[in-house]
Amino acid sequence: MKTYVKKLRNLYKYPQVKVSMVFNKIKKAFSGSVGGEVDDDEYLEIDLEKEEKENKVLVKLFVLKHYEDVSEILTALREGYTIAIIDIKILRQKDPIELKRAVSKIKKTADALEGNIAGFGENTVIVTPAFAQIHKATAKPKQENPKSRWD
Repeated sequence: MKTYVKKLRNLYKYPQVKVSMVFNKIKKAFSGSVGGEVDDDEYLEIDLEKEEKENKVLVKLFVLKHYEDVSEILTALREGYTIAIIDIKILRQKDPIELKRAVSKIKKTADALEGNIAGFGENTVIVTPAFAQIHKATAKPKQENPKSRWD
């Protein structure tokens, strides 16, 4: 068994050396070596050419016909790379109370994911994840014609 003695010139390096020694002891304990000998022939092969999943933004259209359709929308939003465009016309005509429940649930999920939700017209809702923002233009109040001093 070989022992190495290092003279430490910088006191800031000492904790790093001590931590690495602790990790070496743990590594030896889990490697199952006998007598403290470690086989240097063992190595881990990493495939660098492995194809990684591309993180592209997906704009997906949904039609909200029933309250149960919300689960599909929420699953897509939780993946993190989906912008949902939801047509709510059918559910709005069938049952406005169910529509309110569904939109409320979608809004809570969007808030939890730090995303945005906005209505677009009367029949469309757009939900985005945290990386995308929806620009919401504020409605300008109508200005009345100023009264002339002659009125």
